[in-house]
Amino acid sequence: MEAFIDQYGALLIKATWETIYMTVVSTFFSYLLGVPLGVALSITKKGGIASSPTFNYAAGWVVNILRSVPFVILMVFIVPFTRLIAGTSIGPNAANIPLIIAATPFVARIVEQSIEEVYRGLVEAAKCMGASNFQIITKVMLVESKPSLIRGLSISSITILSYTAITGIIGAGGLGNIAITYGYQRYIESMRYSTVILLIILVVLIQLLCNIWAFKADKRNRN
Repeated sequence: MEAFIDQYGALLIKATWETIYMTVVSTFFSYLLGVPLGVALSITKKGGIASSPTFNYAAGWVVNILRSVPFVILMVFIVPFTRLIAGTSIGPNAANIPLIIAATPFVARIVEQSIEEVYRGLVEAAKCMGASNFQIITKVMLVESKPSLIRGLSISSITILSYTAITGIIGAGGLGNIAITYGYQRYIESMRYSTVILLIILVVLIQLLCNIWAFKADKRNRN
């Protein structure tokens, strides 16, 4: 055990931090893009506060097309675009580009569904009180759907974490790259098991933190 830690410990720590980095950065930017898109998909539906069936139909198709492309294919397909933005097609920074593109439509649908759960009566009450669409979105829809949005965050971030493992195929770094290079190509079983265990730990931590946050954000648990 000590020999394994001496030989591979630093490598696993570095790979773990690369995985965390890719997950955090990609989650942040996918939410930065996905939340407005998800809100737009919700409010532009027929009967929404900013109904626009044409926009909703077009945006919905774009989201569905991006979600239907397997991540491995998307990752390879946009390599020229990744090089243009990141200046390279390998490493954690390059991996963030396909991760963000793949995760944004996924996040948008989660946000859309969370907002749809908000009681319509609250929206109508806000309208009657003269609230603008922006106020309804920021002070009613997003606030009331906060627990659901946080639970969606756990799903999104764990999905992105799993995608980071796939980026190891193109040498993006992280635990996925370690699993492929050492666990598969060199057939070092201890490295294969170590990467799986570390990924499980990260998933459990993400889920635990989001569960605690969602519990505290839920008004029903404040009494």
